[in-house]
Amino acid sequence: MFKKILVSNRGEIAARVIRTCKKLGIQTVAVFSEADKDAPFVKLADEAYLLGGSRVNESYLNVDKIIAIAKESNAEAVHPGYGLLSENEQFARKCELEGIKFIGPSPDIIAKMGSKIESRKLMVDAGVPVVPGISYPLKDADQAIEVAGALGYPVMLKASAGGGGIGMQIVRNDKELSKAFAGNQKRAVDFFGDGAMFMEKFIENPRHIEIQVLADEHGNTVYLWERECSIQRRHQKVVEEAPSAFLDEETRKKMGETAVNAAKSLGYTNAGTIEFLVDGEKNFYFLEMNTRLQVEHPVTEEITGLDLVHEQLKIAIGQVLSFKQDDVERNGHAIEVRIYAEDPKTFFPSPGPIKTLTIPKGEGIRHELGVETGSVVTPFYDPMIAKLIIHSETREEAIHDLINALKSYTVEGIKTNIPMLIQVLEHEEFKNGNTTTKFVENYIQSKKVKNL
Repeated sequence: MFKKILVSNRGEIAARVIRTCKKLGIQTVAVFSEADKDAPFVKLADEAYLLGGSRVNESYLNVDKIIAIAKESNAEAVHPGYGLLSENEQFARKCELEGIKFIGPSPDIIAKMGSKIESRKLMVDAGVPVVPGISYPLKDADQAIEVAGALGYPVMLKASAGGGGIGMQIVRNDKELSKAFAGNQKRAVDFFGDGAMFMEKFIENPRHIEIQVLADEHGNTVYLWERECSIQRRHQKVVEEAPSAFLDEETRKKMGETAVNAAKSLGYTNAGTIEFLVDGEKNFYFLEMNTRLQVEHPVTEEITGLDLVHEQLKIAIGQVLSFKQDDVERNGHAIEVRIYAEDPKTFFPSPGPIKTLTIPKGEGIRHELGVETGSVVTPFYDPMIAKLIIHSETREEAIHDLINALKSYTVEGIKTNIPMLIQVLEHEEFKNGNTTTKFVENYIQSKKVKNL
């Protein structure tokens, strides 16, 4: 096993990776920005190095500085977490060139899956069902209108290099599309340095269901069941659960086997996630592949009993997977909610100092925290401050326990989305499993979110 690992991330995911390393006796190196100098993950690591200023381009996206610190600290490997540099082909390649193990897939795979156009082509070649659309970049708004006419409105305009809903928009007529094309292309250039746009038919009221895969460097690949991530706002997930209340065993198995075949067709290694859109008839379509650990990975860990970070490390040192597909357990039900420092009535970020933070404890309750009492939530990073995960025997029990846990949270000094999360969980449509990507839009009016 590795003796020392640098974690090239921040917040709760950095702390989560460090905890597993500590259990395994692995020394850890944290890197931090000026704004994060007093953050919990920095204190948790064995060593910590200042990267630079508070903005991500001054710190967490500084590839050369992170590589230099890895070499200075004699770290043998880098764990990128999620977000930031986790799907950056150039970072992975530079690690490889410097003899530092990048805990993830190869740079070539990251590059292929990072382009939604290229990944779509590869999935078509692998026989994976994809949403009707095009697999080439649009030249201009006029061509976009022509393609939309052939597909039929509504359509989804997408940035090829996009993520997190950036550069993505539903359009329902030529006028909307003409206006949307220029704006989304500009956002794609600003955020990703790549303005390539493509288009798919928009599937009304789908579910967002993803399959977690693990693949070793010896050709063995397994799926670890599914996660339903349909509860979203602004195309960003806020509630995730495993297993899905919607899938039957036949569809579950078919989706899992499709994800494994997709990963094998790429020669994929390490942890990855194949994301699908699923319609009301249980037809599923490839959405994208995330070549990293997911924010919502804890719900998979809770129902399978696996530590996915530990599995990543074992794969990275060349070990063969210690289990086969039939060995993968599925016990109980787990639900995760993302707690954001944001106004629940507007969804706008709510930065500031956290004067008090108290969290519920008990059987089946798991926290992934990026802050503590006295922490300051800055405007420089994603406003997610914590994740709360509940594991119970049934979905009904998990919902009940999660509502009670959220009502026991105390966060003073900033606003959070906890009232909105409780409103989602208490809604009869959620309890009945009627969760589509339109759930928040249809049932949760942010301006009417109840105060606790």
